[in-house]
Amino acid sequence: MAKGEKSIFRCQQCGYESFRWLGRCPDCGGWNTLIEEIFQEDKKYSIRSESHSIPLPINKIDIEESKARYKAGMLEFDRVLGGGIVPGSLILVGGEPGIGKSTLLLQIANILSSKYGLILYVSAEESPYQIKLRASRLGTLSEKLLLVSETDIEVINKHISDIKPKVVIVDSIQTINDYKITSAPGSISQVRECTAQLMRLAKDEEISVFIVGHVTKGGILAGPKVLEHIVDTVLYLEGERYNIYRILRSIKNRFGSTNELGIFKMGEKGLAEVLNPSELLLSEKPTQISGSVVTATFEGTRPILVEIQSLVSYSNLGIPRRMTTGVDYNRVLLNLAVLEKRVGYSLQSQDVHVSIAGGIKVLEPALDLAIIMAVASSFKDVPIDPNMVVFGEVGLAGEVRMVSHAERRIQEVLKMGFKRCIVPQGNLKNFNNFSSKKDFKIIGVKTVQEAINLALN
Repeated sequence: MAKGEKSIFRCQQCGYESFRWLGRCPDCGGWNTLIEEIFQEDKKYSIRSESHSIPLPINKIDIEESKARYKAGMLEFDRVLGGGIVPGSLILVGGEPGIGKSTLLLQIANILSSKYGLILYVSAEESPYQIKLRASRLGTLSEKLLLVSETDIEVINKHISDIKPKVVIVDSIQTINDYKITSAPGSISQVRECTAQLMRLAKDEEISVFIVGHVTKGGILAGPKVLEHIVDTVLYLEGERYNIYRILRSIKNRFGSTNELGIFKMGEKGLAEVLNPSELLLSEKPTQISGSVVTATFEGTRPILVEIQSLVSYSNLGIPRRMTTGVDYNRVLLNLAVLEKRVGYSLQSQDVHVSIAGGIKVLEPALDLAIIMAVASSFKDVPIDPNMVVFGEVGLAGEVRMVSHAERRIQEVLKMGFKRCIVPQGNLKNFNNFSSKKDFKIIGVKTVQEAINLALN
């Protein structure tokens, strides 16, 4: 080891550091995750003479209104970002391999290049020839879309400084490396340093940078979470590989709402936006079938109607199964306990399956009442009125609690043509604007038992 160099073992999952190798990480519990990294000992810190930063009073700082957001041309994509791409922002796009990250960003790059000028697409995994083949299939062959295959972060920074594009796309950050760091590409040191360099370049040059991040088998971004702390915005592209629908979800956004959601449909020409997700998710809803109920959820700034399905059947097992898809498993268990204790349903010998149709995932508590109604409908084998929508949070005492954005939810219910809606009693005071609707009825309930009596009797 050269003079001035030090060796440290760093966990590639959580970032834990140790001066000796350990078989198991004491922090995250991962086995064989500590990798040796050699770095140069830090020299005495000195302030750079070229630094020109000056502290200013906050009320003296001017906001340049000319720095308008770049519009990507896809309403779903722009809304997830909070209204468009902010100049100088660093955006992380994560997702499983093959889900469509590169396809989506290539489409966005083509639209941006035709509207704003030069766009640089940096691929560290594919050659320009491979990207050209995909671009030809998607119809994204703009002359202002520049391609380069490179893995050296210094060379990438030089290309960006020379070309000065409006937007840069780096695919992917786990394959970019800085040769001054001895660790392998994809390690925490490499990912952190390369991302930090791209962030400094984005802020100094006012260039928007998209970086693609791989997702591990556990569903987290490889890197690991340190990558999410550095960037301005984190987007996840979700969906099943064999399903045509993809969901773009905002997890972190310094320039807009978090938990925003956009839905896309995968086709031969790439990803196409779905402007009315409620209509899509309810298009195949069965009628006069027990265990199905429509509820109004709220994702970011948008209300969406989804179908909750439940199947309750007799179990021959000593411990009946509880299976969920798209909803929180522990939340479903709490709702089943409320049904047993407060309503008197005997579910100890029943298998219970609960899912959201369409592949969407919703975790908000406003789904509680719909889950209970779907389970009760399947247990009693009594269908719920197909023109009815149900939403509300349920407490352990069986009470139905108020939910946020109730008026926006009702507006979406009206737009989709439903006739009745069961809501928490506490939200009724916000619905004076809907009292003139003759063909639409809003019913307030205080308890789960009251809601079941209204829907199943």
